[in-house]
Order: sequence, then C-alpha cells, then structure tokens
Amino acid sequence: MNTLKYLFIVLLAFFSSCSSNDSETTNDELAGLALVRKMENETHIVELYSSTGILEQGHNAISIRIKNKTTEKYEHNAIISWTPLMHMTSMQHSCPFSPVSKTVGKETLYNGYTVFQMPQNDTEYWTLKIDYSINGVNFSATDTIDVPASAKRRVTSFIGSDGSNYIVALISPSDPHVALNAMTAGVFKMQSIMHYPIADNYSVKIDPRMPSMGNHASPNNQDLIQSPDKLYRGKLSLTMTGYWKINLQLLGANNEVLKGEAITATNPQSSIFFEIEF
Repeated sequence: MNTLKYLFIVLLAFFSSCSSNDSETTNDELAGLALVRKMENETHIVELYSSTGILEQGHNAISIRIKNKTTEKYEHNAIISWTPLMHMTSMQHSCPFSPVSKTVGKETLYNGYTVFQMPQNDTEYWTLKIDYSINGVNFSATDTIDVPASAKRRVTSFIGSDGSNYIVALISPSDPHVALNAMTAGVFKMQSIMHYPIADNYSVKIDPRMPSMGNHASPNNQDLIQSPDKLYRGKLSLTMTGYWKINLQLLGANNEVLKGEAITATNPQSSIFFEIEF
C-alpha cells in the first residue's frame, strides 16, 4: 500500500507540473494582448487579440489563436488567411490588410494587421472571414466585428492628382512622448474594391502643428520614406503635450505632390492629416 501511495503522489505531482507548464506557456503566448472576440465553427474556436482588446477605425495589429474543441489544445501549425469586408447599404468592399504569419517566438500565436478605412454605423458593418488549413484540411470561420470610429484621425482616404485612390494610415507612435518619436505609416493604393496593396516608391512629407498654440511647428522632423519592410518610416518631433495635427503631403516617385498642401500663413492645414493628443 505504501508503494502504491508513493506512486500515486509521484504521478499527481507530474501531471500537476505539466498543467502548470501549459498554463505558463499560455500566459507567455498572450503577454501584452487582450481578447477582442471569439469566432467559432464546428471544429474550432478562433480567438482574436489586440493590445487593447478592441478594434477601431485605422491600423490594427491583430493576433490569432485557434483552439480545437475536441482536444481543447491550441493549434501549432495552421496556415491562415483572412478577408475583412465592409457591408455598406449599396455595396461591399474590403480594406488594406497584411498576410497572416506565425508570431516569432510563439507556438500558438499568429499575427497580421488590418486598416479599417471607415467605421461601422447603425446600418453598415464589418465582418472578418478567417480561412485556415491544418494538416491539409481546410476550415473557415466568419463573424461580425466591432469597428467604431477612432477618437482621433488615424487614417485618411483620398483620390490623388493621378486619379488613383489611396489610403494612408498612422501606425506609430501609439504612445507618443515629448521627444523625437519614431513614426511609421502605411501607404496603400487601391487596385480594386477588394485589393489595397502597399504602394511602393512614394514618400510622405510631415508638418506637425499645434492649432491651439498659434499653429506652431516643431524642429528636426524627418519625412517618411519606404523601408525594407515596405512601411514608411521617419521621425516626428513633439515639443510639448497636447493636441497635434500632423499635416501630410503624399509624394510620388518623381516627388510630385499627389495630395496635400504645404502650411503657410494663409493655409493653416493640409487636406490630409493625422491627429495625436497626449
């Protein structure tokens, strides 16, 4: 009996340890993330995460996990794609979005981004379709997602002087400081109402101003140019806390202005801009 009791204790400790390790792994996978919503089909629960637990108009970094309903384990080797779709009263269209890839250093987490160029309203709404395959078997899950308007302008859509439709979205800084901040934006050019690929070989001039403080500017800003990851990066100088309007000009490959105006004594803002308040 003593031997059996000893074996029982050892086995109990072993399984408790495994359970604890699984829990720790799960917690590590979701560090810095909050659940947005769960989507289901007959086989899986698809979980969506963001840093804030919400999605909103503009650029959204989204993480995905897929839980098997039968085993209650998270899938490690899924191949995932997605399609965001805005259901308007007279038409449907998509938005800019990245491929979905495995998150570096994670076992069950996948990530990508979407840029919702418009918010939902009382009659128009967004859905997100997740298509994925596991061991050669295809699955899909679709659900409505909440995309409210952002408090400040983080995305701008317009027709350029070349007749093309563009979307420019602010990605960072998400936590601005009184400093020279790293600034990142995405520039997308519409090919069709379902395809908005990244626009190559453009640049974005920036001119941050404080309208409540005599529309003063700031020094040492660096315009956004395309980096190897295809996004547009530069430096944004914020010299004090408060409300800032980041005036923009989109330039083509030959430095021609496609949209946006320079700030002058008679022109206090560009027709395209972002807003930051901190």
